[in-house]
Amino acid sequence: MAELLSSSCSSTISTRIKPHLKPFNQCLTSFSIMVASNNSKPPFGRLFLQQKPRKSSVVVHAAAVSTSKETSVQTSSSDPFKPRVMVIGGDGYCGWATALHLSNKGYEVAIVDSLVRRLFDHQLGLDSLTPISSIQNRVQRWKSVTGKNIQLYIGDICDFEFLSETFKSFEPDAVVHFGEQRSAPYSMIDRSRAVYTQQNNVIGTLNVLFAIKEFREQCHLVKLGTMGEYGTPNIDIEEGYITITHNGRTDTLPYPKQASSFYHLSKVHDSHNIAFTCKAWGIRATDLNQGVVYGVRTDETAMHEELYNRFDYDGIFGTALNRFCVQAAVGHPLTVYGKGGQTRGFLDIRDTVQCVELAIANPAKPGEFRVFNQFTEQFSVNQLAELVTKAAEKLGLDVKTTNVPNPRVEAEEHYYNCKNTKLVDLGLRPHFLSDSLLDSLLNFAIQYKDRVDTKQIMPSVSWKKIGVKTKTVTA
Repeated sequence: MAELLSSSCSSTISTRIKPHLKPFNQCLTSFSIMVASNNSKPPFGRLFLQQKPRKSSVVVHAAAVSTSKETSVQTSSSDPFKPRVMVIGGDGYCGWATALHLSNKGYEVAIVDSLVRRLFDHQLGLDSLTPISSIQNRVQRWKSVTGKNIQLYIGDICDFEFLSETFKSFEPDAVVHFGEQRSAPYSMIDRSRAVYTQQNNVIGTLNVLFAIKEFREQCHLVKLGTMGEYGTPNIDIEEGYITITHNGRTDTLPYPKQASSFYHLSKVHDSHNIAFTCKAWGIRATDLNQGVVYGVRTDETAMHEELYNRFDYDGIFGTALNRFCVQAAVGHPLTVYGKGGQTRGFLDIRDTVQCVELAIANPAKPGEFRVFNQFTEQFSVNQLAELVTKAAEKLGLDVKTTNVPNPRVEAEEHYYNCKNTKLVDLGLRPHFLSDSLLDSLLNFAIQYKDRVDTKQIMPSVSWKKIGVKTKTVTA
């Protein structure tokens, strides 16, 4: 394959999923097309699209046409010694914010994404609170605002041929891997979604590991894990490893895993596969076990409305604090699951991008599998509801709270104390949850409250009622 052109909408497209081509009709571009052999099966064939695979892939090099006379803002200068970073899942909530942050800091960035997250919204009748532009328009706008290029590769990393060509074309020094189905409720809708979640996440990560081994042996893998791998044990949660003395002998072992959904189980499988390949192949990897993320704005996404990040508030993809802010904005009671004593680690999305950059700038050694617990504060669901209620009352909102039957299988009152010192030691400067941040989130939700579909607020997926029949989820 030819190298990508240097442009604001440089793109490589795998056409195994035909609908992914449609947004390019909206992109003001000129195209040169090459056709390559592709005999692999479509990633969602029977489960989602009910389409036959196409027998070719199309490589598109798009040269963007400026659509405005907007003046570029001042951004960080480019550093020729900074790694080339591939952000897999760069169109998603964490991935988009991270890609822009790294580009703004002077890294050469490529986004790899199948755009399947947008397909999930169409299938389930969901939508982001914020209107989000197509990935092509997003990348073009970033170029027009900052003067910086982000290369774009559209395809499925479960297709190893596509991933191989992407690795050989971009030659990454670091891979930031967000490219997984990230929702526990989605994985518990029905059998087909459970299978898809594990197949997509585990095989996709395996393909990334093989691509690193085959094409970029010194590439550093920064993988997004989850604090949910640990569960809620009645002892302190260490960062990845625990030293145990048993029958007079002592060893340091991986911290026990107690996953609570098919999604969380896929992350556990990922961790084991990565740890093994670090030992067997000498891969260098950092596993970022992330807590629950909140917020929507970063310095970069706030530069222009076409750079806005997605903001999920529904019962499938929405996270607790973001959901509560939207519920308060539209006058819906805050939905506390069960007793509300469930306690988790939380962090601002501005800290997500900061943590990823710190991991890239301080890479693991060859053969090392590092685990960082990526969160800044711990809250129970009841504490979050109280904080949102107080902040909303200052804005004149009358907020109620309701305890709804817990759709999950989890402890609702438990001990929870996690260690999170490694990223702080590397220089993390946390954005703690403040009144001003809550005020900003609530005002943001109020601004877009006309876009809220209240039918999507209540939980509609039950851990115990998951069945074999494929479902379309509605409230």
